[in-house]
Amino acid sequence: MEINSTSDVVILSGNSHPELADLVANRLGVRKGGCSVYHKTNRETMVEIADSIRGKNIYIVQTGTKDVNNNIMELLIMAYACKTSSARSIVGVIPYLPYSKQCKMRKRGCIVTKLLAKMMCKSGLTHIITMDLHQKEIQGFFDCPVDNLRASPFLLQYIQESIPDYRNSVIVARNPGSAKKATSYAERLRLAIAVIHGEQKEAESDEVDGRYSPPCMPSVDRSRTMDVSVGVPVHPAKEKPPINVVGDVGGRIAIMVDDMIDDVQSFVAAAEVLKECGAYKIYVLATHGLLSSDAPRLIEDSSIDEVVVTNTVPHELQKMQCNKIKTIDISVLLSEAIRRIHNKESMSYLFKNVTLED
Repeated sequence: MEINSTSDVVILSGNSHPELADLVANRLGVRKGGCSVYHKTNRETMVEIADSIRGKNIYIVQTGTKDVNNNIMELLIMAYACKTSSARSIVGVIPYLPYSKQCKMRKRGCIVTKLLAKMMCKSGLTHIITMDLHQKEIQGFFDCPVDNLRASPFLLQYIQESIPDYRNSVIVARNPGSAKKATSYAERLRLAIAVIHGEQKEAESDEVDGRYSPPCMPSVDRSRTMDVSVGVPVHPAKEKPPINVVGDVGGRIAIMVDDMIDDVQSFVAAAEVLKECGAYKIYVLATHGLLSSDAPRLIEDSSIDEVVVTNTVPHELQKMQCNKIKTIDISVLLSEAIRRIHNKESMSYLFKNVTLED
């Protein structure tokens, strides 16, 4: 998969995931550029690029981890350092885009993802390569091209090759919001789906924001209106039912699919319900394995048999604490995307027959 004219390609890496950067560089047959990213005693981020990058095509591999704010500042400073060093193009390879869940308006809040997008473009990034954005509309926040790659072919291949008797499986949506993704997986595998309805915690869509405020009442002809009461009507509060499964999982393998797995409590609760409904094996498949806090311990003690994630986010420590966590290497997809961008080839092949959530 080596690229043409490798002399003008430079792969740089921050501190977030150097192992992934090494895998990408090795697959492309390119030596990683000399770049030192460190913190001074006052915690300021320092970037020193050892080699000349004037007129070169720069690819900065930096993903989001638990140290998310440092990851962002490292990326921005590295991009700006390349911009002021007269690099020809600066492509950010960001497999997991930080703050991607904060892409909706909250009450007296803001859309943080848009702020981050503006910062990245202002810092000098001319192109973004990312993977499985929380919402595909996030691409519209950027003033530069964004290639949102999909990890679903790797996860589908894992189901077919590594789950015994996968034909006796059912794809499970952890909540109604992820039913579209579950449907796409089920259609490609020719399997049935089930949806878990009812949640223990409040969903993002139920949080109060300005859009749900009642409008001002216009002055209209009183003879044609009905006077309900004095003042503006109050929205009735939503009451969620207890967790239940819509669909048949009895005597089957339950496979939950999602874009990321961070706080695993909801996955553990869903697994308990699936086990009670008769599922004899439970798998969780996700692209980004953040696995924060005490996630490894909760997974180890739960009814979940296996958690499968890609290496967009480093999780070696979590794997040492939990034997149920498995990893799929997606560096080949990132490498192919870089090769096609550099050689000015079409990217459509990477999206062929992969239309999850589109």
